[in-house]
Amino acid sequence: MKTLEDICYIQVRFSEIDSMSRVWHGAYITYFEDGRESFGRHYPGIGYADMQSAGIYAPIYEIKAKYYAPVSINEIIEIHTRYIYKPGARLDYTYQIYRKSDHTLCAEGYTVQLFIDKRGELMTEIPDYYQEWQNKYIISEQDEQ
Repeated sequence: MKTLEDICYIQVRFSEIDSMSRVWHGAYITYFEDGRESFGRHYPGIGYADMQSAGIYAPIYEIKAKYYAPVSINEIIEIHTRYIYKPGARLDYTYQIYRKSDHTLCAEGYTVQLFIDKRGELMTEIPDYYQEWQNKYIISEQDEQ
C-alpha cells in the first residue's frame, strides 16, 4: 500500500515558547493538528470542512508524543503527517517534526480519532464521505499494485 504523506512548514511563534525559550511541549499537539489540516488539503475529501459538511466529527481518542530536540522562536519546523490505514470508523495518523535548518528530528507521535455523529454518538460504520475518500486514495492505490 502506498504511503499517504503530507509535509507542511510552520514558523515557531512567540506564543508557543515556554520559560526556557523553547517550544512548549503542548504546542506540539497543535502542530499535529496543523499537519492534519494540511493533509486534508493535500488529499481532498477528508478535511475538517468535509466532516462538518457530512455532519460528522472526529474527536481525538488517543494521542502520544515523544520529544527529542528543542526548537526555538522563529525557527521553521517541517511537519510530516502520514495516514495509517486501519479498518473501521477511525482516522490514524503519525507525525514527525523536524527542525528545517538541520533536519533534526525534534518530536514524533500519533493520533487516533473516532467518528461521532451530530448527537455525539460513537459511529461504528464508516461514514459515506470517508468511504469515498478511501476508495479514491486507498483502494485505488491497492488495485494499482
